[in-house]
Amino acid sequence: MIPKELIAASTRPLVLSVLARGEDYGYAIIQRVRKLSGGELEWSEGMLYPVLHRLEKEGLIQSTWRVGDSGRRRKYYRLTRNGGKALQTEKSQWMAVHKTLTKSWRAQICPS
Repeated sequence: MIPKELIAASTRPLVLSVLARGEDYGYAIIQRVRKLSGGELEWSEGMLYPVLHRLEKEGLIQSTWRVGDSGRRRKYYRLTRNGGKALQTEKSQWMAVHKTLTKSWRAQICPS
């Protein structure tokens, strides 16, 4: 079980990453993250929508209401140019954390 603090911290870069592949609506974003994580990240709509609204307020994503394939009206989100730049920054920061953790764990396994 992944702690909710870690899930919360990773929400922003994951949403930006998913939307970098193309526009989508909230429930589809939740499903995409579930699939990418092999079911380990379980997001709820109540958790996702405040993040989407915040990202939109920051100008990192934009939304439009459209009728989807099912005939249902949905709000679709897409990455803005600033969102693409923010995603690159997020990637850089998360990779630095990942590399540091990997080195730390390797050092524990194979002490010098």
